Amino acid sequence: MSHLQSDASDHGPGYPQHWEADILLRDGGTARIRPIVPADAERLVEFYAQVSDQSKYFRFFAPYPQLSEKDVRRFTHHDYVDRVALAVVVRDRIIATVRYDRIDGTGRPSATGTDAEVAFLVQDAHQGRGVASALLEHIGAVAQERGIRRFVAEVLPENRRMTKVFTDAGYVQRRSFADGVVHLEFDLEPTAASLAVMRAREHRAEARSVQRLLTPRSVAVIGVSRQEASPGRALLRSVLGSGFTGEVYAVNAKAPAGTGLEGVALHRSVLEIPGPVDLAVIAVPAEAVPAVVAECGAHGVRGLVVVTAGYAETGAQGRDRQRALVRQARAAGMRVIGPNAFGLLSTAAEHPLNASLAPLLPQPGPFGIFCQSGAIGVALLEAVHRRGLGVSSFASVGNRADVSGNDLLQYWEEDPATEVVLLYLESFGNPRKFTRIARRLATTKPIVVVKGARHTGSLPPGHAVPPTASGLRDATVDALFQQAGVIRVETITDLLDTGELLARQPLPAGPRVAVVGNSDSLGLLTHDACLSAGLRPRAPVDLTTAATGEHFRVALETALSDTAVDAVIAVAIPPITNPGLALPGAGPAADGVGAGDDPALGEGLLHAAATARRLGKPLLLTHLALTELSEVLRGTEEPLPAYPAPERAVRALAHAVRYGVWRRTAEEAERSARVPELAGVDAAAARALVGAALETRTATAARTQPGGARFTLPEEQAAALLGHYGIEVQRALPAADEEEAVRAAGRLGYPVALKATAAHLRHRPDLGGVRLDLPDEEGLRRAHRELAALLGGAVRAELVVQRMAPRGVDTVIGAAVDPAVGAILSFGLAGAPAELLGDVAHRLVPATDQEVAALVREVRAAPLLFGWRGAAPVDTAALEELLLRVSQLVDDLPEVAAVDLEPVVVAQQGLTVLAAGVRLAPLPVRTDLGPRSMSTL
Repeated sequence: MSHLQSDASDHGPGYPQHWEADILLRDGGTARIRPIVPADAERLVEFYAQVSDQSKYFRFFAPYPQLSEKDVRRFTHHDYVDRVALAVVVRDRIIATVRYDRIDGTGRPSATGTDAEVAFLVQDAHQGRGVASALLEHIGAVAQERGIRRFVAEVLPENRRMTKVFTDAGYVQRRSFADGVVHLEFDLEPTAASLAVMRAREHRAEARSVQRLLTPRSVAVIGVSRQEASPGRALLRSVLGSGFTGEVYAVNAKAPAGTGLEGVALHRSVLEIPGPVDLAVIAVPAEAVPAVVAECGAHGVRGLVVVTAGYAETGAQGRDRQRALVRQARAAGMRVIGPNAFGLLSTAAEHPLNASLAPLLPQPGPFGIFCQSGAIGVALLEAVHRRGLGVSSFASVGNRADVSGNDLLQYWEEDPATEVVLLYLESFGNPRKFTRIARRLATTKPIVVVKGARHTGSLPPGHAVPPTASGLRDATVDALFQQAGVIRVETITDLLDTGELLARQPLPAGPRVAVVGNSDSLGLLTHDACLSAGLRPRAPVDLTTAATGEHFRVALETALSDTAVDAVIAVAIPPITNPGLALPGAGPAADGVGAGDDPALGEGLLHAAATARRLGKPLLLTHLALTELSEVLRGTEEPLPAYPAPERAVRALAHAVRYGVWRRTAEEAERSARVPELAGVDAAAARALVGAALETRTATAARTQPGGARFTLPEEQAAALLGHYGIEVQRALPAADEEEAVRAAGRLGYPVALKATAAHLRHRPDLGGVRLDLPDEEGLRRAHRELAALLGGAVRAELVVQRMAPRGVDTVIGAAVDPAVGAILSFGLAGAPAELLGDVAHRLVPATDQEVAALVREVRAAPLLFGWRGAAPVDTAALEELLLRVSQLVDDLPEVAAVDLEPVVVAQQGLTVLAAGVRLAPLPVRTDLGPRSMSTL
């Protein structure tokens, strides 16, 4: 078995296979990082022979022309704890190494020290590709896993590249100079700066890898057949027909020598192609793909588009073939679109490319389109063409085994030709990463998404996702999109409607809408649609059906100039008196001048559109029976969006309004939002409590249970943990009999509440399991007898006594770790609003002060908190502080899997947490804060 994808059993006990990772380098190429093993001896010697004398001198501080046998053994035999070495491998050859040795405070080898000396060596041909930076991230994560907290490095002053690797990493550093050597020390605990550096490098590498796929200098189509309808033949025609300016090659393993197709010479193997190949488009049977990929790797191909089907969409064996394909391609430095892909295209004037099954290259335009379905991809391209919208680049990636929507988002952020991103998603490979990238991109470019399988949660065959992301709840997806500023729409039609408005009109400054047109009825429908969408429309202005183009111009410009108007919707129907309004098949009248051909109406709308652009306000048209006018308006240099139904126009505008609000809020949050420091937090004590709880017999037993290792803290421990974060839980004392209830009330003080806490009785107010405001012992005894009789006994009902909390609004607060996206903070009003109607709002953790304020106000039942129907408003400031405390707790303590506070009674002054539950789970080996690596699903 190749070491490119090793089996732990090949290397003996203790081999840390989870340290292996595929990585993207700065130039967009791929490589593999893995531990060095004894079998690497020949590879290491070959690697060292390709290193220049200067680089060797920088590594060893002396001339070191070759490695001795002793050196080779020392550098290939490690214990994976105190002595560790990693290699970067491309095409089964080592191109770089890093090693650490654990030392004590005096710099001597140690088995107990928390420092380690680290050293790198990168082949000269691969310096400048970001290899050492990637190695530093991975060796740092390995060292932390082994209990090392600080790296020490000795660097010659003239070795500026290596010094820059350390200083640019973002870690807290200390530097000194002695005896002609720079001494560096840096802590391995991730910092905001080190994470920012890592994310920036990830962004550049992934954007560059997509750019390489979209801008090849040469393309080879492999699997070209003489059959006209074959995929390979269609792909060759697509490349040739796109105006691609580079070299195009065709490959058919059975082609007679000297033959060609479509004017292109046929080669029997990519290895026979005389020049370099940047992109290979593969359309051969699945069983032939491994050999073709091997030849592509040997020839130095940079990227693959695999349209071949027969992979994960066919079942377990196909998934194994798919994983092998990705491993094989990445090991050779190649990225993969597909398999089972429709293809990709770019309309850039300097390098047009159609490496897809689409017969024609769309016109250039503002849309970057990504989809996971070939059928949807065809529909999107056809609709974009029909609307005259245009595309900057497009990718339909099929099974999404390697290149994903996250990669395209990274590229589109840098691409000036892309103004709006349209996505059709059926699954997430890495939702947390999607949120991070999308939130950054959405501050400058709108992202509009249709998410398939919204209600079923089904995963399309062939989609590679981690188990944690396969059951992603739709409410979680909504929270993810909302916080990232992603515009979620319901249909493909809405996707294009909204995208067109965002691409062709400025963002509205608010929800105030003027409706102007020549149909009172259509105006009223538009007005009602605005109200239903949460907009604030004025009463429609009816110009009557006799309105001319000049009437439209004046009325629309008047509305646009009004400072109390943020957007204008024009509504139009054919003039009733126009002879062109003939019904289909009505005879000669159809030859008259139709309403859609009325140049005055079109001219008036275009004049108004120019005014709208000057004023920075969106103008859009909704019409009936004016198809030709719609096409005329879209065909101008400054197109005006036109919709054949008021609901479609209003939905698009409402999405634009909400996106504008999010963007302005995001800009403000960038300046002023913060995660405040909260008084009364003892994080160290909380960590100690969690650590001790994870070592208990209960926690150990939980790890053996199906479904994972989550376990519930006992109530007293849960209250203590929450107390370390300033969250006080109202004490509840058991009341198994009347006497115990009376003693409990004596300790707590009257008035008290008596309630059932058994699991089968919780959240069941209809069963009457609560008695409130019990003023004295007599009332308590009577209530205890009543509940015991009603609920099958005090012990079975698990009756408890609590001191009465001030009256207020019952709410519920929760935080749960979704393995796919991280911790999510939730808020709702207790009882029917949250349980029956699902009226719960969510935010990703850590939440800022502005986010928790929005969270409280987002639920539909929020008016109950702010004085609905004359009631006194409750203390929402205290509520927001509690949400911040819960957010900080789960952010500080990743072992906390869930926190549930219910009910939380929010009074006019202060609040009371009446019940709380906390669940813990051991940490996974790696988290999203780990080093950069590519998915290996």
